[in-house]
Amino acid sequence: MNSQPNEKNKPLGTQTSAQVAGEIASENDAATTRVPFTLRSLLKMVRSGEKFACLTCYDATTARWLQAAGLHVLLVGDTAGEVILGLPNTMHTPLDFLVALTAGVKRGAPATLVMADMPFMSYQADDAEAIRNAGRFMTEGLADLVKIEVDRSFAGLVAKMSRAGIPVVAHIGSRPQHVKMHGGYYAAGKSAESAIALLDDARAMIEAGAMMLLIEAAPSEVAEQIVRESTVPVIGCGAGSSCHGQVVVLQDLLGMSTWQPAFALPTAQLGGQIMAAAKIWMDRVKSGQLGEHPYVMNDAQRASFGETLKHRNTAIPRVEPKQ
Repeated sequence: MNSQPNEKNKPLGTQTSAQVAGEIASENDAATTRVPFTLRSLLKMVRSGEKFACLTCYDATTARWLQAAGLHVLLVGDTAGEVILGLPNTMHTPLDFLVALTAGVKRGAPATLVMADMPFMSYQADDAEAIRNAGRFMTEGLADLVKIEVDRSFAGLVAKMSRAGIPVVAHIGSRPQHVKMHGGYYAAGKSAESAIALLDDARAMIEAGAMMLLIEAAPSEVAEQIVRESTVPVIGCGAGSSCHGQVVVLQDLLGMSTWQPAFALPTAQLGGQIMAAAKIWMDRVKSGQLGEHPYVMNDAQRASFGETLKHRNTAIPRVEPKQ
């Protein structure tokens, strides 16, 4: 067995810039020829016992890189309100904003399964309005799936959306859009009674036609029982490793958040790297070392420009303010 490290698997810091550039080009080529990953693909993975990975994403450029990495699912979460707009919580995230972001992510990662997140009050007030808004995510937003935060009382809405041809991801457990009902963020299913209620919510959503479940902030044994009883894929977000798939906020994973959830340990420290890059740019601007300037005149035009300047009045006329 060869004990020498594979060149491609060397730590990034030990590779030359040419090697890194070559790997990036190779990954981009693979991404452009990637077979589209669909709901059918995901179901096939789950049936074979293979786990799938999901990350939040809010723009086309990042989506392109995540698709190049081979990521299975992208969630355009209402967390965009906090991460992109600086809002205090997800309840303030605008509907039109999320529809536009979802379309951008899908354009950036056309071969990746993209899940849209319906924001607060886009589906709670009226079933017909909810279906129309979900339809916008499917048409304008190019989404493959639509996620809503629910309990069993939403079974009727989920059934109507499913009947309309909208693939629904039922988000159960801790529901951030209900944060003010609890006085802050909370975990679900920590008592025997609430755990059974969570199991009942899951069953009601599946019976109503949900294509997938997402469990947030629940004990692992409760999530494990939901997975055991479920006939659809289950994504976990702080719900233990038994779920078929896992999702976290991308900025948490990249080390860009001021607070890190225990289940989303960073795999990089991009926050510090962004600061370092900005400081390098500041130094370059200060020193004038901006690299080779790519826009040049030919000799004839340079000479003509110089002659024209000889006869040009370079004094800027003073404009008196109007009385």
